[in-house]
Amino acid sequence: MTAGESDEQLAERLATTAGAILLDLRALGEFEGKALGKAGDEQANAMLCREIRATRPGDALLSEEEKDNLARRNNARVWIIDPLDGTREYGEGRDDWAVHVALAVDGVATVGAVALPGLGITLTSGAPVPLRPANSPLRMLVSRTRPAAEAVFVAERVGAELVGMGSAGAKAMAVVRGEADIYLHTGGQYEWDNCAPVAVAQAAGLHVSRVDGSPIRYNKPDTYLPDLLVCRKELAGEVLRLAAGFEAA
Repeated sequence: MTAGESDEQLAERLATTAGAILLDLRALGEFEGKALGKAGDEQANAMLCREIRATRPGDALLSEEEKDNLARRNNARVWIIDPLDGTREYGEGRDDWAVHVALAVDGVATVGAVALPGLGITLTSGAPVPLRPANSPLRMLVSRTRPAAEAVFVAERVGAELVGMGSAGAKAMAVVRGEADIYLHTGGQYEWDNCAPVAVAQAAGLHVSRVDGSPIRYNKPDTYLPDLLVCRKELAGEVLRLAAGFEAA
């Protein structure tokens, strides 16, 4: 525990520390595949939950790896964490996985840190990175195993190349880092899958919304979120129009 940490500093420290735990565990070679992912989730989650409860005892906590306690709904501040986003990629020795640590205040993704341990970086809402120029042609992120039909539909109409990538956090941060321009997801997620990425993307000046253009709200009774759009602001109107056209088709 570090005295006097801001919420942004705490989120960054915890995401980075969890990433180091996961890298060390993978390097040991004691587990592989699904067993490695399970062990990683457990170890990273234990540290994150312990530290959040110690440093922010008055706040609520929602973690993918712990049973949900709906008493969190009575708290304006809830930490929303995913100790290992992209378990499959982590278990396969890839780099496109992440750690998410976020704070939602009154349902809004306010603070976020997304560690990309395989790349040795942590992106935070407290220190937004300058946006790079758009790619030419545009680049659109999709699942590396199951590209959604909606994303393919939109990509064809905006002339974007499809780029397959693993975890949700890795995809959203690829837009933040300028490696891609659009991340359109319609396959369903949960609050811990995108709260931290949304906070970081918003701080960086990107457009973030549901696919119908409405804002994303957190600390809901049902943590399921059907869809997500993260993209450059100048592309948002066209992408939202095309996505609506797919729904109507």
